[in-house]
Amino acid sequence: MPDVVVVGAGPVGMLLAAELTPRGVDVTVLERRDRTGDGSRAIGLHAPVLAALEEGGATDRILADAVRVSRGEARSDGALLGVVRFDRLSVRHPYVATLPQALTERALAFGAPSAVRGVTVTRVTPGPADVRLETSGAHGGGELSAPLVVVAGGVGARDLVLRPSAVRRTSYPDRYLMSDAHVPGRPDADVAVVHLAASGVLESFPLPEDRRRFVAWDAPPGRDDTAFDEPEARLQRLRAAMRDRGESDAADALTGATGFRVRRVLVSALRRGRVTVIGDTAHEISPIGGQGMNLGLLDAATLAPLLADWIRTGTEPVAALAAWERDRLRSARTAGRLAAVNMRLGRPVGAATHAVRTRMLGHALTATGSLVPNAYAMGLDAAAR
Repeated sequence: MPDVVVVGAGPVGMLLAAELTPRGVDVTVLERRDRTGDGSRAIGLHAPVLAALEEGGATDRILADAVRVSRGEARSDGALLGVVRFDRLSVRHPYVATLPQALTERALAFGAPSAVRGVTVTRVTPGPADVRLETSGAHGGGELSAPLVVVAGGVGARDLVLRPSAVRRTSYPDRYLMSDAHVPGRPDADVAVVHLAASGVLESFPLPEDRRRFVAWDAPPGRDDTAFDEPEARLQRLRAAMRDRGESDAADALTGATGFRVRRVLVSALRRGRVTVIGDTAHEISPIGGQGMNLGLLDAATLAPLLADWIRTGTEPVAALAAWERDRLRSARTAGRLAAVNMRLGRPVGAATHAVRTRMLGHALTATGSLVPNAYAMGLDAAAR
């Protein structure tokens, strides 16, 4: 019987396994997917995460491949509104490290046991001394038990351990388009850019090897627009949005686009006896602002030493786990509110409102000093203290 079973082999689950293993904890990771996912909206790692992962060596592995984004710019109608300077923050890593999630996952999972794939957990039953899991899969179902279980299987694993009444959901009308493009030779190659326009926001983030990620607000479909979700239709809408905001060269380099909607979800509690939920299982926020995956990684990095202590001593660290839960829920609420503000700023508005919005944002970026970069670099997270 393993000491800990982790449900979910995404970046959060694998980081937890990698953090527990060198602490002498026997970990089994169960994953329903037969292979690693092909893509994700998550590309940026913030200062608190990089600091938390230093001891295990993941930070060095990440930075070996990442672009270090030391500043961001807000632009509107071709004019610079303001600059967000991460490199002026008093933190160990004054930048955002950006890289494709496949490379992030490889760096995070180093030293973790290989996941047991093709296994779907169908039921989790906590007991006084252990937790029993029922599973199904291509090779048959079965049962497994462990003293501790952590559910990090994303949205799909939430119903395993949480009643609908324990989950608070907020749906948003916003839609977004996203794509990566190869755009060599840009003078702002290592700068994150937010284009604010009356027709909606366009975000542009650096990636390694002269690539950039573009995310644009997307208008809802018309009543008779049967081709709205066709790949070519999405591509043409994103190209049009980019050209409208001065990104014509990058628009020409696009080869496809994906679309997504957003919502905000937060559970009322992260723990139920010997079962803990972390990552997207516990909280979802809009990817606008880039804090969702970081929240989950900080969940895992700060939980690992507490679980290891529980296994080593045989005694539940009640006070420490209660403080951890309180801090992580507060951090998720803060990140969710910031993401909601970002979405409101990026929605289409009339010309007069757009003029007022850009003027106010420019003043705010100039007047608030380190407040804005600190918030966007997750300096408000409890783990950043």
